Amino acid sequence: MKNIIVNADDFGRHELINRAVERAFNAGCLRSATLMAGGVAFDDAVQLAKKVSGLGVGIHFTLANGNPILPPKEIPSLVTEEGTFHGDYIKFLKRYLSGKISLAEVRSELAAQLEKILNAGLTLTHFDSHQHLHHVPGISEIALDLAEAAGIKSMRVANTKLFDGELNSLGKFVGRLGLGSLAKLTAHQAHKKNFATPDNFAGIVAGEEVSETFMINLIENLHAGTTEVMLHPGTDNETLQGFCQWAHDFEAELAAVTSPRVLSLLAEKNISAINFADLR
Repeated sequence: MKNIIVNADDFGRHELINRAVERAFNAGCLRSATLMAGGVAFDDAVQLAKKVSGLGVGIHFTLANGNPILPPKEIPSLVTEEGTFHGDYIKFLKRYLSGKISLAEVRSELAAQLEKILNAGLTLTHFDSHQHLHHVPGISEIALDLAEAAGIKSMRVANTKLFDGELNSLGKFVGRLGLGSLAKLTAHQAHKKNFATPDNFAGIVAGEEVSETFMINLIENLHAGTTEVMLHPGTDNETLQGFCQWAHDFEAELAAVTSPRVLSLLAEKNISAINFADLR
């Protein structure tokens, strides 16, 4: 038996991302998305999630490159002078490793994000995190505790493969190697708490898009069990690249998971597109 979970990260970050999630669900193989509680299009995403039956929604825990839920004065170690999270996971990890991040503040902020989503009336299928920070020791335990208390019993394991996508710098090699190692540790912690996780992870984590070619190669060589594909679809590259400050091909990822060739191949090989709730 082979299944695939196509999950859109950053749900709620921008309305153009929300529209891509809707289109990828209605005309493609996407069946899952993870919601950013601090996203500017949060309310729009909640409305969409309630309207689209069959879309599994998880929480996209965020500690970098986004907006907090708690007032900045309550989480000073997590935010800049402007009151936003620090720019990316590298800046966060430098502060974390130098002892400048308060884990008590991390717990409070992640709890507030979870509470906001649950209060919006959504039943969450799983959790993951922006830039994979739920795999960082110390933070992983907090995320698992909060999810367990909320009745969430599935989690992403970003066990990235070294050679998925371009490997054209030492930084990418070290980043993938480190993330893969931390993901294995987090998976062990999760399984001890009886969390369900996909068997395989196929998202590209170093910035390249999940293309139609990538999807076709993945499906042709899909492993047994369930494979999660992480992606960041959108409907307008120019707007989203400016808004996110990220030179990502959002449109290519939307095209990949709505591609007639991809959908035909999934049907031909009898591969089911599911969401995280189906893991239970």
